[in-house]
Amino acid sequence: MHEFSIAISIIESAELEASKVNATEITDLVLEIGTMAGIEFEALDTALEAAVRQTKLEKTRIQVIKIQAIGRCTDCDNEFEINDFLDPCPQCGGLFHRVLSGKEMKIKSIVVEN
Repeated sequence: MHEFSIAISIIESAELEASKVNATEITDLVLEIGTMAGIEFEALDTALEAAVRQTKLEKTRIQVIKIQAIGRCTDCDNEFEINDFLDPCPQCGGLFHRVLSGKEMKIKSIVVEN
């Protein structure tokens, strides 16, 4: 389960940012994760719940915003929602597309308390 190592990285990044402003607590953390980022969202929730123990994020409200993947068909230039790399274009049936969004994984915001 690579979600646990991702949870640890998120916590380390958030704690590093909090330490830059001498924060004693992180109250809110907002993550943006694309539906094609290779993350199992339920596994990440479980991993975060376990990994925050005895950290500055132990009482943090963590919000995960899912970013729907959007692709552009290389045959007809149509943009459409994709859920799998093999999803065909709904307009022309083409199987090749470029992923425009939905692979991102980032910390959007951190709210700290001193």
